[in-house]
Amino acid sequence: MAMALAQPALHVARAESVLRLDGVTKVFKSGRRELTALEDVSLEVVRGEFVCILGASGCGKSTLLSLIAGLDRPSSGHVETSVGRPALMFQEPALLPWLTVRRNVELPLRLRRAEDAERRVTVNRLLAMVGLIDFADSRPHELSGGMRQRVALARSLAQESALLLMDEPFGALDAITRDTLHDDLTRIWEQTRSSIVFVTHNVREAVRLGDRVVLMGSRPGRVTRVWDIDLSRPRSLDSVEVASLASEITARLRSDINGDHH
Repeated sequence: MAMALAQPALHVARAESVLRLDGVTKVFKSGRRELTALEDVSLEVVRGEFVCILGASGCGKSTLLSLIAGLDRPSSGHVETSVGRPALMFQEPALLPWLTVRRNVELPLRLRRAEDAERRVTVNRLLAMVGLIDFADSRPHELSGGMRQRVALARSLAQESALLLMDEPFGALDAITRDTLHDDLTRIWEQTRSSIVFVTHNVREAVRLGDRVVLMGSRPGRVTRVWDIDLSRPRSLDSVEVASLASEITARLRSDINGDHH
């Protein structure tokens, strides 16, 4: 099937690639049964780019992130990253309840045996970045859902990877909290200039956050369309421009789900 592209090659030619997927296919086998979760997925992400992967449930978005993160291997095709191991953030914050906010954020630094002074400075900087420096000694049960996700974001940033993978990180939050975290994430991304691959099924969220939106179809999961998002920042979920483009993408998503690919 032909893939419609909104001139991404021009974008790629000007910047360093941090991630390249070339013909990635993933087949899960159970006895004699086979399930093709991803089929011939090719994608490139450049340094400092914010790419949103959008699609209906079951289209292989999370499987794709697992392959990029190195948690699984493709059945065929290649996944290449130029920045070492990516950082990964899930929908659930997965904080250790017996540790303080500071200790949770510190975990990646402890794992690479950073010195005490470096850990202290880095954690203070990250907690200030996510607006939680005053909660450094709190424990997860004392925080709201949005605050716990901020801690999880700070912990991901503590891995100091130039590529951050985010698997529907705000999907379980209420609309107001999610809107605030969109602002926070955009600000942090602009400060760090990391590359972000952000998985979501929320069309407006994808348009608000992304430089590009990659739409995936289902059964098997494959790229069906890519949009370059040329809207100025900061963006609002309620802006006419975001709503208009989200409507266009939603129409294409519906046609994919209904099997109309014309």
